[in-house]
Amino acid sequence: LLKLLEIFYNLVHNWGLAIIILSVAVYLLLFPLSMKQMRSMKEMQLLQPKIEALRKEYKDNPKKLNTEIMELYREHKVNPLGGCLPLLLQMPIFFALYQALIRSVALRGAHFLWIKDLSAPDQAFVFKNSIPLLGNQINILPIFMAIGMLIQQKISSPQVTGEAAQQQKMMSIIMPIMFGVIFYQMPSGLVLYWFVNSLLMLAYQFRVNRQK
Repeated sequence: LLKLLEIFYNLVHNWGLAIIILSVAVYLLLFPLSMKQMRSMKEMQLLQPKIEALRKEYKDNPKKLNTEIMELYREHKVNPLGGCLPLLLQMPIFFALYQALIRSVALRGAHFLWIKDLSAPDQAFVFKNSIPLLGNQINILPIFMAIGMLIQQKISSPQVTGEAAQQQKMMSIIMPIMFGVIFYQMPSGLVLYWFVNSLLMLAYQFRVNRQK
């Protein structure tokens, strides 16, 4: 992965741009799977009225309800777990990039936009006094990433009602916050990679949602 980054760096002479190109390259590589995942999620949104009707019909028979829902998925060729595959394929790249950023001497002190060191948190604002939970610095790239994930969760989540709607709403808020917390002290180059990938996914999600 570091060799690939070096190739991109030799083309653009900036490590930040090299990471962005890497993110775009991985996105294009996984695009067929991502496209299938998003279309499957869109199909699940269209199936929600039928699923809600099944929930009402079999509210006293959970086993029959699950059987009918899975049959509905099979009939419409929808895989409710299909969204996990692109994320799972991203994880080895994510961990490899993390190791590259913290071990590569060339990436230490590498600048990009306001970021002074791509192997460390972006530290957009540094204060003399410590702020509760944040310390003496504010890293805005993880915050942008969390906001992007929040928007993507909102536009990609199927429309449900009742208790399921409350659970879905909570998860759509908790997941971006959790990722924001996890990424907050990560190397900014790693957050930049994930942020660019999330933006590309979000852009395509908007396109899918506009299609009938």
